[in-house]
Formats: sequence, C-alpha cells, structure tokens
Amino acid sequence: EAQLVESGGGLVQAGGSLRLSCAASGFTFSDYAIGWFRQAPGKEREGVAWISDDGSTYYADSAKGRFSISRDNFKNTVYLQMNSLKPEDTAVYRCGADYSLSVIRGGLGDYWGRGTQVTVSS
Repeated sequence: EAQLVESGGGLVQAGGSLRLSCAASGFTFSDYAIGWFRQAPGKEREGVAWISDDGSTYYADSAKGRFSISRDNFKNTVYLQMNSLKPEDTAVYRCGADYSLSVIRGGLGDYWGRGTQVTVSS
C-alpha cells in the first residue's frame, strides 16, 4: 500500500531550524514529484516547496531563501530544511506525491501523509 510518513516536526524558537522528512513506500518514488504543504488553524492551505522527479526545485515566495527541498531516491525520502523560522511558519506540514509535477504544484496528488506539527515560538 502506498504511504507517505512525515517526521521531524517540533517546537523551536524564532530563528531556529528544523529538518522535515517525508518517507515514501509502496510506489515508485523516483517517478514522482513531491510537494510540501502547510496549514495553520483558520488559515488556507499553502504550498511551500516542490521537487520534480529529476530534482528540479520550486518554492513559494514565503519559503525562498529560508527553506530547501531535496530528495534521496535511494532512501525514498524527501527533505525540507527550514532555517530562520518565524512564528508564521507554525502549521501542520504535509507531503504529497503525484506523477505529474503540475498536479502536485496545484495542490492535488495521488498520495498524502498525515502531517507533522511545526511550532515556532516568538
């Protein structure tokens, strides 16, 4: 069964860093584009970063210069390195996968994880 599992969330102070992981299983990970999304209570879901099957990366304006997405196809894992964290980064972060980069960038996907909580204190 296809599965995505996020990990690495936690509580950090503003200015700190976290590294999130998205571990995939049950499908051909190397053929899929992966995206990270976040949602805070009372706010709209927001796409944060995406990576294509060939390793091309894309970022939301809010993430540029602070976040970095990468993938390790040998480990079937995508990472999101988050630096210079701000309180407004507080949210549940989920990863999603789709064969089509355009689909995942549009917020849709074949597979989704359940999320990991990131809390940034001021």
